[in-house]
Amino acid sequence: MLRFFAKYKFFGIVLALLSVVIIFSIYSVLKPNPKLKVYQPADFNPEVVDSTLQHVKKYHTIANFSLVNQNGETVTQDNYKGKIYVADFFFTTCQTICPIMTENMVTLQEEFKLDQDVLLLSHSVTPEIDSVPRLKQYALEKGVDDSKWNLVTGDRKQIYDLARKSYLAVKDYPEGQQYDMIHTENFILVDSQRRIRGIYDGTNSEEIRKLLEDISVLKTER
Repeated sequence: MLRFFAKYKFFGIVLALLSVVIIFSIYSVLKPNPKLKVYQPADFNPEVVDSTLQHVKKYHTIANFSLVNQNGETVTQDNYKGKIYVADFFFTTCQTICPIMTENMVTLQEEFKLDQDVLLLSHSVTPEIDSVPRLKQYALEKGVDDSKWNLVTGDRKQIYDLARKSYLAVKDYPEGQQYDMIHTENFILVDSQRRIRGIYDGTNSEEIRKLLEDISVLKTER
């Protein structure tokens, strides 16, 4: 009996290894790849969504835009065509959440420094204050990489509409002047098809780690 087992020991080992490979292959095929949700206006807190869009449950994308960056260059959706990017809203004189948000944007910049498929976009909510020279000074102080990250200013109504109707990232300020807005701490993850794929607290380190993970997941979808 022992001789019988010794004779077929090699074949038994091969069969066991083959079984493991087959089981692993079947598991890999059947296991679904992680995929991020595609967010629609109806998924957001109504406070940050324009009243005309609060009912929308599909087909939402970021609208076309034309703004000016820290170098005085025109930035449009074409600069982000086919790219994954993270967008937020800030202002250079903010002393509360903005410094933390900017610091975390710098973290993202460094993480994807060599990855040309991932970009950053920060919109000023006080465009009348945040001129091109002021944005440039801010960019230099914070270590902004011009090839990776645009800080943009421009027409207040356009920024307001982008914030309320596209990125869904600011609250209306009805008691202020027309198109006044209160920006949130949100970072918005946008895919190469201009769809929102994630919302994160830009002041929270755990949320930033989740954002990094989700960008990796999003890259596997492409």
